[in-house]
Amino acid sequence: VQLQASGGGSVQAGGSLRLTCSASVRTSGRTFSSYAFGWFRQPPGKEREFVAAISWSDDSTYYSASVKDRFSISRDNGINVVWLQMDKLKPEDTATYYCAATAPDYSSIRDSSEYDYWGQGTLVTVSS
Repeated sequence: VQLQASGGGSVQAGGSLRLTCSASVRTSGRTFSSYAFGWFRQPPGKEREFVAAISWSDDSTYYSASVKDRFSISRDNGINVVWLQMDKLKPEDTATYYCAATAPDYSSIRDSSEYDYWGQGTLVTVSS
């Protein structure tokens, strides 16, 4: 599985951005729809943290407390894309954002160690 994240940029506080994760799946026996996807971020000088995830089975979504009600994750299995819509952005959302994929044998969709495949990251900068 190869992942490519895009859509980052600079925005003022209160603004919006939509990140896109495009996936190429070449794993035998699996399709895009059989993977769960997550977005993680790494603020400058800090550790990577969970942002949002979407399951493979019923499209259940999961969010960190800091982004819940502001961010929305979605997927389109027909075009192998996962989006992260980010609204009401705050300066503390400034980070490099990564998309990741995991096969459906995970135990915790919020745990970065469960993810097998990672994109290259896209930088989001929010100014006050």
